[in-house]
Amino acid sequence: MRAAFVLIAALLAAPLSAAGEAPFVVQETGKGYPSLQQAVDAIGGGSGTILIAPGTYAQCAVQEAGRIAYVAREAGRAVFDGGICEGKAALVLRGRSARVEGLVFQAMRVPDRNGAGIRIERGDLTVSESLFRESENGILSADDPAGTIRIDHATFSRLGGCPEGHGCAHSLYVGGYGRLFVTRSRFERGAGGHYVKSRAPLVEITDSSFDDTAGRATNYMIDLPNGATGTIARNIFVQGRDKENYSAFVMVAAEGRDNSSDGLAIAGNDARLAPGVERKTSFVADASGGRLSVSGNRLGPGITAYEKR
Repeated sequence: MRAAFVLIAALLAAPLSAAGEAPFVVQETGKGYPSLQQAVDAIGGGSGTILIAPGTYAQCAVQEAGRIAYVAREAGRAVFDGGICEGKAALVLRGRSARVEGLVFQAMRVPDRNGAGIRIERGDLTVSESLFRESENGILSADDPAGTIRIDHATFSRLGGCPEGHGCAHSLYVGGYGRLFVTRSRFERGAGGHYVKSRAPLVEITDSSFDDTAGRATNYMIDLPNGATGTIARNIFVQGRDKENYSAFVMVAAEGRDNSSDGLAIAGNDARLAPGVERKTSFVADASGGRLSVSGNRLGPGITAYEKR
């Protein structure tokens, strides 16, 4: 976890510089482009890596095909600031696969209050060493039962919300994807909604931290609304004072039992209430009717290990 915290500090402290000429270079050809969309179109249905120079960009792009990697030349210094495509996100992805490395996404807002740094609609997605902050959603997915989303060494900060007349936004929302893997990442300072909400039937959320100390009107830290199998292990959770719903840290099958939860292992986690907070809550609340394994979790005062609903 120490390496993850060092990376997070570097990302938050990184200066933002103006973009120079041809900030988007397709590595395989060496050709540079003034806009991200032009670089994406140059790769088309093939495979390629777009190297992104340090700078702050009010740009966005839609990937319709191919396998594309979006890579910052210097991690934490390529910032996408408020640029939205299709009323959805800075990156709208529906190719075969995408990889995002070292980028910062901030100030993503749209009229329907569902803007995101990344909107993944089809294909596999891998995100590493990236920061999502001060937006409605960090990452938002559509449905692709054959797809996999992998997130490693990422930070999600000051995201989410449940504005009146709109649905809730979340730090990370995964719809009907096949698999979700979150490792060595940080979720903090939520502005509403859940930190992780996933409808994927298989999830692995490990070695990450959920710091709700400065959260505002937040809900569950992990919500598996249709149930899931997999692993939630070796994470650190701190539940804050300002909660829309403080009844559980992890909620399973609150909206139905579409996915089996048999064998879901929730083990080796550390969960606490923030200093000065006194209440009764449950670490895991389960409405799945499945056979979960909840064991070896270190829980602070006021927290019940498991509640069946």
